[in-house]
Amino acid sequence: MKAADVMVTNVITVAPDASVQDVARILLTNRISGVPVVRPNGEIIGVVSEGDLMRRAESGTGRRRPWWLSILTGREVLAGEYVKEHSRKVIDIMTWPAVTADPDTSLQDIATMLEKNGIKRVPIVKNGRLVGIVSRANLLQALASLPKSAAGAGPTDAAIRENVMARLSAEPWTRPSLINVLVNNGTVDLWGIVDSQAEKKAVRVAAEVTPGVRAINDNLVIRPVESGY
Repeated sequence: MKAADVMVTNVITVAPDASVQDVARILLTNRISGVPVVRPNGEIIGVVSEGDLMRRAESGTGRRRPWWLSILTGREVLAGEYVKEHSRKVIDIMTWPAVTADPDTSLQDIATMLEKNGIKRVPIVKNGRLVGIVSRANLLQALASLPKSAAGAGPTDAAIRENVMARLSAEPWTRPSLINVLVNNGTVDLWGIVDSQAEKKAVRVAAEVTPGVRAINDNLVIRPVESGY
């Protein structure tokens, strides 16, 4: 799936000269945590979120440091914090440049952007203009709406076993030569030795997500830690 398949197109935005109070009201009224900052021509120049409004002088949440730490903090950092805490205009407090994607970006790449940048939404831009937005919630909606596996004839036990073994062989965290897989009517029995609880769990998950698997009997044994003198 792509960004265009899940993005919200009716995007709530604010202008660069919007006031901080106006943005706070918009976030609360619409129950959202951030909005793109957009010029009249549709060009996105940044994003303002709850995080940008956390430290404000008028609400008494401005950052306060011991005098000695203020001396050690760079003047540029202090000046930037002052602007964030005191400016009344969105353009001064917004996060920029905005992390954006195009409509053809895969949801996998969108998820990576969200995780890598520690953000909750990615504006979708086409030809330099904002056309939508994809949030974490939209990714969850896409996951929830996926059709369940269709009932009916599935892969044979032999095919399931082959697929499970192929999955394990493709992963760097396991040693397939120490693991055996038996399949009977879609039920997978896992036998063998693994090095850790994490590997044991990962082997089980690899089997569970293989098409046709109905149940798992996990008989894997964790190799004891060798001790010496």
